[in-house]
Amino acid sequence: MKTKNLFIAFACIGIFALTSATISKTTSSNAIETVQAPNIVGVAAANENFTTLVAAVKAAGLVETLSGDGPFTVFAPTNAAFEKLAKGTVPTLLKPESKATLTSILTYHVVAGKFDATAVVAAIKASEDGTFKITTVQGGTLVASLVDGSVMLEDEKGNMAKVVIADVAASNGIIHAIDSVVMPN
Repeated sequence: MKTKNLFIAFACIGIFALTSATISKTTSSNAIETVQAPNIVGVAAANENFTTLVAAVKAAGLVETLSGDGPFTVFAPTNAAFEKLAKGTVPTLLKPESKATLTSILTYHVVAGKFDATAVVAAIKASEDGTFKITTVQGGTLVASLVDGSVMLEDEKGNMAKVVIADVAASNGIIHAIDSVVMPN
C-alpha cells in the first residue's frame, strides 16, 4: 500500500512539475500570474513519504543549498528507506553533534547537474561494463546499473538501493526516489 501511495503522490507531483518550471494562471481579475514550480526541498516537503529526509535536510542546514539554482539530481530516500537503518540511527544523526556526518550522508545523495532516467539508463548501456559511475556532491561515487529493468545504485560500502520512482521534476533539478539510504565510506 505504501508503494502505491508513493507512486500516486509522485505521479501527481510529477505531472504538476513536468508541465513546466513555471506555470501561468489566470487570476480573478483576468491578469496572468506566473507561478514557479517548487524546488527540490519544496517537492520533498509536499510529500508525506519524505518527512524524515526533510527533517534531515533541515538538521544538516542544507535547505538553502538545495533550494538554490542547481541544477541538482537528488537520489531521495523515502521514509521507508530510513526505517531500514539500524534502530536509533536516525535520531542520532539528527542531533546537532552529528551534523557533519549527516551532511556527508545527505550530500552523498546529491549530484551536481540534472540526470533524468533516460540519461542515466543511456550512460549505463553505453558503458563497457554496464555501469555508470556518478560523482556525488559529497565527493564519493555511486555506481548505477540495471537489474531486471530497474536502476540500482551501489554505494561505496557495497549496499544497493533501487530507484522506485524516477524523474520527479523540480524547478532546480530532478528527484529520483530510492528504497534505501546509500552510505559513503
